[in-house]
Amino acid sequence: MRNLLFTLLLFSPLCWSQTALKRLENSPRHHEWIALQTPSREVQSFLVYPEVAEKVPVVIVIHENRGLNDWARSMADQIAEMGYIALAPDFLSGTAPNGGGTADYANSDAARTGIYALTPEKINTTLEAAVEFAQQIPASNGKAVVIGFCWGGSQSFQFATTASDIEAAIVCYGTGPKEEAAYQTVSVPVYGFYGGNDNRVNATIPMSKSAMEQNKAPYETVIYEGAGHGFFRAGEEANASEANRVARAKGLKRLKEILSQL
Repeated sequence: MRNLLFTLLLFSPLCWSQTALKRLENSPRHHEWIALQTPSREVQSFLVYPEVAEKVPVVIVIHENRGLNDWARSMADQIAEMGYIALAPDFLSGTAPNGGGTADYANSDAARTGIYALTPEKINTTLEAAVEFAQQIPASNGKAVVIGFCWGGSQSFQFATTASDIEAAIVCYGTGPKEEAAYQTVSVPVYGFYGGNDNRVNATIPMSKSAMEQNKAPYETVIYEGAGHGFFRAGEEANASEANRVARAKGLKRLKEILSQL
């Protein structure tokens, strides 16, 4: 029984949260909280600076449907470790029962409910504010790219249909717009990262590919065999499957290569 309890604790979400917190606490990079101003609200955002000697692009990190939790912040830190400024808005800012954000929800299920109550306008204005802020950071070279995970991946793809002032949209296991007409306004490259065992998402890729080809917009996809949905997070858990672990490692390598081309 004691061993079973230990195993349950080790492999629980609390375990990856502790791993993420340890990374954040031990990170040598500068972390700070800033407030993005949108027409309707103030969005608390996590900002991480890399240890570099030159001006660099800003990567805007769009979290999963769990909100801006410790893992999402640790992912921002990992992107900064690659040499880029990372800016991660809390899209749940001001939506918790007490007017707070992700940390003020009772649990991840409650946060998920809050995520799906967000309007497209709130999401879009938050991203627009993030891009505007990113371009004005003194340490930035003025370039911005968006990357999203799960729910955030879908928002990254959606933002590519309206934004002309980003360098690229990176979609990690998120679906593309449902209407083919939406793809006609995409003017930046879109890079997709998908798990092989995630057909809910993968079944939508052919339509997105077809629509992007008609629009002559670059859409480069990689499907990591055997990996499931959320492999960037699941791949660093203590009980990660080999497929998720490999997909995460290969995905991080590809991400670094893509960002280096900005």
